[in-house]
Amino acid sequence: MYHTHYSEETHRNLLDHIPSCTGREVSDWLRAVADGPSFLRFDEKVSWLRAEHDLSYGHAKALVHEYDLRRAARNLL
Repeated sequence: MYHTHYSEETHRNLLDHIPSCTGREVSDWLRAVADGPSFLRFDEKVSWLRAEHDLSYGHAKALVHEYDLRRAARNLL
């Protein structure tokens, strides 16, 4: 699957709109990704969010990207 790389501004805008579009906070979605299946590939996580939770591609991609960013930041500590 081809991944479009969004700018940091676009990524933040997508995250900012997730609560109003989905009715759930970003932190709730990040927990869902953490508690979901242990997919190794980015696109598998995105596909799972889309299929399991009916999210748009952009929102699912932004959530997985944010999850990966936060996980990487924790690993640096």
